Amino acid sequence: MPYSHHSHSGQFCGHAKHTLEEVVQDAIAKGFHTFALTEHIPRPIEDFYPEETDSHTVESLAKLFDDFLVEADRVRAVYSSQIKLLIGFESEWIRPSTHQIIEGIFKKYKFDFFMGSIHHTHTIPIDFDRVTYERARAVAGGTDEKLFENYFDEQYEMLKALNPPVVGHFDLIRLLSDHRDTSFQGMNGVWERMLRNLRYIASYGGVLELNSAGLRKGLAEPYPCSPVCLAFQEMGGRFAMSDDSHGTDQVGTNYPRLLQFIQKVGIKEVFYVDRNAEITDSRFSAGLSSIIVDDLVQLPFWISAQ
Repeated sequence: MPYSHHSHSGQFCGHAKHTLEEVVQDAIAKGFHTFALTEHIPRPIEDFYPEETDSHTVESLAKLFDDFLVEADRVRAVYSSQIKLLIGFESEWIRPSTHQIIEGIFKKYKFDFFMGSIHHTHTIPIDFDRVTYERARAVAGGTDEKLFENYFDEQYEMLKALNPPVVGHFDLIRLLSDHRDTSFQGMNGVWERMLRNLRYIASYGGVLELNSAGLRKGLAEPYPCSPVCLAFQEMGGRFAMSDDSHGTDQVGTNYPRLLQFIQKVGIKEVFYVDRNAEITDSRFSAGLSSIIVDDLVQLPFWISAQ
């Protein structure tokens, strides 16, 4: 019965599929213990995703997020005896107004946790398609290395401002680059920034998401890659599992490979957000629990997941 801290549904995310309830039903059928509902936050019109431009206004996108939270509460009540559902959101970090949006969300609602992610650099999406990635790279100075440095600098600003309890797809910047499967050798400026960010996450007790979507999208390793995981372990860092699913067909996708990766890099303990655990951050309604990897591998989930 493993855990996922990151999911989207077609009901509340234009680039996903299926209803929120259908996604939850599939997670139950696949034997998940804990499953987090983390739709994207509202954004100003200049930061709409491409599929939102013709279907939403600023007001309707904000209402969609409100509707998500109502439905998430309903679904959690209906299926409370079958699965532990967490209600959160996935942040952005695009421009100064993003911080104001997130603070406004915190004032309006109480969440179990949230996923602190960054999908833009220089306000340009870096994981949408190759053409858009290249536009961001050109603005950064024309090389992957420069864009990577800028990405991790902007990520650092997000980390300092928000102290996200779980940090999403730490090295997402790899996805559409010429350095998809890299050890960052020769990129000293990039590696120094990554280490700085990891130290900061460890300093406030943040958890790094092990995100299997990187495998689904053709990377050799999940987010983050093994050099990052090894460095974070040396800092005493903690990890949580996620599938970053965007519909029922992606719930738990590549989880056996994710488990193999966890074992390969020597992670001994996996953490998960737990509404029954001690709350150490007053912003949230949940704390953290953990399972030893030796116990994780014995769970019946892995038999059906093969």
